[in-house]
Amino acid sequence: MDAIDLAIVAELERDGRLTNVELAQRVGLTAGPCLRRVQRLEADGVIRGYRAVVDPAALGRSFEVLVDLSLEAQDARTVEQFEATLARAVEVVELRRLFGSPDYFVRVAVADLAAYEAFLSLHVMTLPRVKNVTSHFTMKTVKHATPTEPVGPETAQ
Repeated sequence: MDAIDLAIVAELERDGRLTNVELAQRVGLTAGPCLRRVQRLEADGVIRGYRAVVDPAALGRSFEVLVDLSLEAQDARTVEQFEATLARAVEVVELRRLFGSPDYFVRVAVADLAAYEAFLSLHVMTLPRVKNVTSHFTMKTVKHATPTEPVGPETAQ
């Protein structure tokens, strides 16, 4: 990817509804070459899709909890069952298996503390072999972004 591709990706991350003409103007291309680059970025899997960014409060899910979770065992059946169950839960907006401790990072979005307690009691604590659960309640989100520029020696700090 060159600087123009990075600029295209950055502009589309800011506003995925840009017309091709608007996008081309912002990155200094004419419409034809810009469209071909976007199509190539899509075909190469760099641009995986387009979506709306929705206010969680409008959906009744503004209470976000970050959960560290560990399992008693790491056998294939336990891991597959745990991951499949939590991946199906609508309250779970992000689920990551980690190296080291804890085993998982889970981001949960619900209406309020009572809804989180119900989710934890009914969906997490009922799973077999759950060992430790630590909940972190967000005071304030300072930064939430998607990476658009690669980090290299000239940009790393």
